[in-house]
Amino acid sequence: MALKEHTTTFFDCTRQAPPVSAAARNFQDIKSTSISGFTFDERMQYLLQYGCHCMSYSALQPGMQYFDMPGVGYIPYMRKWGARFALADPVCHERDRERLITAFIEDHPNCGFVQVSEAVAEIINRTHGFYTTQFGIESIVNLDTWSIGGKKRQVLRTAVNHSKKRGITVVERYDETRDRQLTSRWLKTRKVKHKEIIFLIRPMGMDYHVGTRKFYAYDGEELLGFIYFDPVYRDNQLIGYVPNISRFDESFKQGIFYTIMVHAMEIFKKEGVRELHLGLCPLATNGADKPSESSIVKLVIRLLYNHANKIYNFKGIYFTKSRFGGEESKTFCCHKSMMPLLKFLTLFRIANVL
Repeated sequence: MALKEHTTTFFDCTRQAPPVSAAARNFQDIKSTSISGFTFDERMQYLLQYGCHCMSYSALQPGMQYFDMPGVGYIPYMRKWGARFALADPVCHERDRERLITAFIEDHPNCGFVQVSEAVAEIINRTHGFYTTQFGIESIVNLDTWSIGGKKRQVLRTAVNHSKKRGITVVERYDETRDRQLTSRWLKTRKVKHKEIIFLIRPMGMDYHVGTRKFYAYDGEELLGFIYFDPVYRDNQLIGYVPNISRFDESFKQGIFYTIMVHAMEIFKKEGVRELHLGLCPLATNGADKPSESSIVKLVIRLLYNHANKIYNFKGIYFTKSRFGGEESKTFCCHKSMMPLLKFLTLFRIANVL
């Protein structure tokens, strides 16, 4: 489907979101099939019905494998060193989660789960005795009630006002060719410089991108940054977006991420989109510890969050996302042993962190 370029300045919210049915019309554009059984068309039917986790769409990324149960749904995972790591909640009806998870574990007991919701973590702990340790925080912004006002969002207003004074333009378009050039420069500024992180973060190179919205920020003709927003589905309806790819030029330090985000949120709100999922804040934790958590893993997670920001900007990610005032929820990793060192090394290797 050819998408038209749409150029705007701030808060010119005129573009209509591509309808879910448009994604259905483009199934034939993707020829790949699952190694586990479902065709891509069949997988998309489950995604449109049950893909309400912020990582459901990201699980279409290259290299992902799937444990498929006909008539029920699927679990996306990657395999490394003889172990499987499942990503996010199973893509199925809530009533079928337990039997799909059980079948997955019985098929390959040497497995773990990452970035699953508290409800799914409770099933895995109750039925299979896995430790379920908080791995981070996710949050969802209700766009019906969201506004840029309020003390907590002062940093957003400052960024937007600075961009207006400088004459920054935000453009939603699909013909920009400098994404990779900016990404290459951006990667050199990251703490993990050698390669793009995958699995836990949706890579740029995905074959399937129907429904993805792309917003770019410009100073004149100079590309300053961009964000890709992937769709979130439930009951065959588009319910929200999640900013899964963001890249910025380090020469502009006055909150270009906030500038693009606020612009896109205003557009989504005007279109009637209900939710903006902000995605994972890795290793951020909140609330009291649960009996099902590994005290050792939880201690390591807290130590990394507080003292390893030279390796990865854990605190900065949480601060940035918290400025939007979303409703926070815990996300979990599930593992069999109290100190699953090999499992975490496997996870970091899968994600290209190591």
